[in-house]
Amino acid sequence: MGNPYLTGNYAPVSDEKTLTELEVTGTIPTHLDGRYVRNGPNPIGEIDQDAYHWFLGDGMVHGVRLRDGRAEWYRNRWVRSEAVAAALGEPPRPRARSAAIPGFAANTNVTAHAGRTLALVEAGPAPYELTDELDTVGPCDFDGTVRGGYAAHPKHDPVTGEMHAVNYHFGRGNTVQYSVIGLDGRARRTVDVEVTGSPMMHDFALTERHVVFLDLPVVFDPAKGAATAGIPAPLRRSVELVLSGLIGRVRVPDPITSRVIGARGGANGDMPYSWDDHYPARIGVMPRDGGSAEVRWFDVDPMYVFHTVGAYDDGDTVVVDAVRHHRMFAADPHGPSGEHPRLHRWRLDLRTGRVSETVLDDREQEFPRADERLVGRRHRYAYTVSAADRIGDPIGDAVLRHDLDAGTTTRRRLGTHVQAGEFVFVPSGADAAEHDGVLMGFVYDADRDRSRLTLLDAASLDTVAEVLLPARVPHGFHGNWLPT
Repeated sequence: MGNPYLTGNYAPVSDEKTLTELEVTGTIPTHLDGRYVRNGPNPIGEIDQDAYHWFLGDGMVHGVRLRDGRAEWYRNRWVRSEAVAAALGEPPRPRARSAAIPGFAANTNVTAHAGRTLALVEAGPAPYELTDELDTVGPCDFDGTVRGGYAAHPKHDPVTGEMHAVNYHFGRGNTVQYSVIGLDGRARRTVDVEVTGSPMMHDFALTERHVVFLDLPVVFDPAKGAATAGIPAPLRRSVELVLSGLIGRVRVPDPITSRVIGARGGANGDMPYSWDDHYPARIGVMPRDGGSAEVRWFDVDPMYVFHTVGAYDDGDTVVVDAVRHHRMFAADPHGPSGEHPRLHRWRLDLRTGRVSETVLDDREQEFPRADERLVGRRHRYAYTVSAADRIGDPIGDAVLRHDLDAGTTTRRRLGTHVQAGEFVFVPSGADAAEHDGVLMGFVYDADRDRSRLTLLDAASLDTVAEVLLPARVPHGFHGNWLPT
């Protein structure tokens, strides 16, 4: 059967393109002046079909430039880690000196902050700064103020403009790090927060007063292949035992972690995180200006969350909306083997310590997004993409618009034999209403083996415009609208 994450529109593309003659249907709103950019795995070089995990392919950023009602260009560029630059026969960019895992091409998200365009990844590697045209400048450690890698899902506070994140790496022992990056591009605050062991904390949530941590049962597994890549076979079991003893107890020195899953060992190989039935599931709430000792932990039923919609304070209660998976990484060795991804809400009562959980929508879905102007504030609308028929595959053919106040959902199917990725909300203006804007995302047309950038009216889900690309954009993860 082969590896499903190397076939169809999961298969990598083999070259980089700059396309300027782009066909557009409909009308691109003239206020849109910026770039839609999206990151995802696109392995370069030789691939081990049996070992390859979708999350570990070399990063490639795709982008479309919109201005004055026109689509000016489409570009796709590999993120130039040392290994990718070497594979392309190019000189290396500066080294990622502050990363716990050097040499990995950031493949998960792309955003902008303090004048930098940043390709992001989690679990130890460094983010990479890109030019406006998506070429690689080099690794970014926020002027030396953040060490040990960064996170895939930072949140921009709409009032202060600061960028908040929670990053994790098994070399930190039983801590994750909360950081706040100021408008100058430097960390003004970092806090190590104690967790149960070494969880995969892909996302977190932010309210006006609190930081929300997700300490859930997907944890570092030293027995997985990528965890001991580069270790001689006779020593591998010993290293696994040592790592098992260290994880969750002490911080592992960076030289060791670099050796364990460094260079090409962690790229395009086995995923070193898996489901653990014995690991507790809990959600933590910490005051923004607090420390590890001030986190309030709430036990929840076993589950996993990749992506939060958002969170907000409701008096003494913290409300968290997210897509909840029953389990994750328990079956499929090549991709996100989730079970029953549905939209849920947790209410965490800081006064009584009680937690309640509600199913907001029972359909299978992923890639939730909301209006970024409401990060940390009460949101009414959420947008998701329906999951496909195969359990664990986050690619579907419809966009869902959830009115969380009214308790209703509108579904827009995008066509026959099409597959949609994440859609992001872009408001019509700074003062536009929460539902006044467009949703923007890549859609793959299997019949034509081509992709398009689709713009939907956020209120009606009607098509506003489409940029037809004479190229295929492989399925990837996250992106954003970066206004000029």
